[in-house]
Amino acid sequence: MTTYDLLATCASGIEALVGKELKDLGYETQVENGRVRFSGELKDIARTNLWLRTADRVKIIIGEFEAKTFDELFEKTKALPWDAYLPLDAEFPVSGKSHKSTLYSVPDCQAITKKAIVDKLSTVYHRRGRLPETGAKYPIEVAILKDKVLLTMDTTGPSLFKRGYRTEKGGAPLKENMAAALVMLTNWRKDRPFHDPTCGSGTIPIEAALIGHNIAPGFNRSFLSEDWDWFDEAIWEEVRTEAEAEADYDVELNITGTDIDHRMIEIAKRNAVEAGLGDTIQFKQMQLADFTTEEEYGVIVANPPYGERLLDKEQAFELYKQMGEVFRPLETWSKYILTSDLDFEEHYGQKATKKRKLYNGYLRTDYFQYWGKRPPRKNN
Repeated sequence: MTTYDLLATCASGIEALVGKELKDLGYETQVENGRVRFSGELKDIARTNLWLRTADRVKIIIGEFEAKTFDELFEKTKALPWDAYLPLDAEFPVSGKSHKSTLYSVPDCQAITKKAIVDKLSTVYHRRGRLPETGAKYPIEVAILKDKVLLTMDTTGPSLFKRGYRTEKGGAPLKENMAAALVMLTNWRKDRPFHDPTCGSGTIPIEAALIGHNIAPGFNRSFLSEDWDWFDEAIWEEVRTEAEAEADYDVELNITGTDIDHRMIEIAKRNAVEAGLGDTIQFKQMQLADFTTEEEYGVIVANPPYGERLLDKEQAFELYKQMGEVFRPLETWSKYILTSDLDFEEHYGQKATKKRKLYNGYLRTDYFQYWGKRPPRKNN
């Protein structure tokens, strides 16, 4: 079986999470900015597409080399074994990016990369003129950083955050893989209560439920590489069958989501049903100020509407103050709040135990963490 050099790409700030996910799946990893390297066979490509919760894409590394001239870029690209990946009728759009490199014109780099691949395939397939490009899609990216060229091919298609359960969104939706990251950065365990007081369309509670039930996040969607004629359909069937067997549908979870907007609660309920989790999560219309609980050692995760999103700043500040008043008495609960307001602690009324910088799209945010008291140790 062929072994491929692979990349799992991700948002800045959660590379370590993606690395941990891959290690938990049994892979050796190398964590870099915005991506994690690993290697595997075709089954591993299918498996990681199906299981990675916090990554964006799984890509095959076709080649890496240094290039400071367009001639170098052309010749070194052409020398790669493109025919091992691209059939005669392959549709292969080329995207690109360049940073701190001699070859800074991205359109030129894309055009030269495309020309080099066409040249190689035309020679191998004894074809003159244009290639048909009428078959399956094989997206290529040429990425140049400090004159080092990285050529990759996307196996995923639409980003991994597109789980397929979101029937409708709110005004400023959180991507599913970022919601999963927020849950995975907490101390939540499936035997403890989980609550999202500003749940919107329900993404954070749904991702928590997928984690709690050990359901593969990509189980109900398809992937671009399923259309490739050299990627055996039986491999995809095998990994889906294995994922189905690993899901724990019997575990009882205590997951709730509330929101002031009744329309968002209805959307959240529909999304949960679409994800197969309609009976797992309790969604309810409620003002944040009305939240009370007798339960202990739970976890609150909130992505409140902040200034750049839905509320004006004064409304956001009032909401943060209210959060502090409602959450502070819950001494055994841990609270995790994502916002782009770096002065959040001042309005909340308490210094965070820990802060973590994350990017919600291109927006810089901080994840403010308030750790609750630990439960007493059980005597054996």
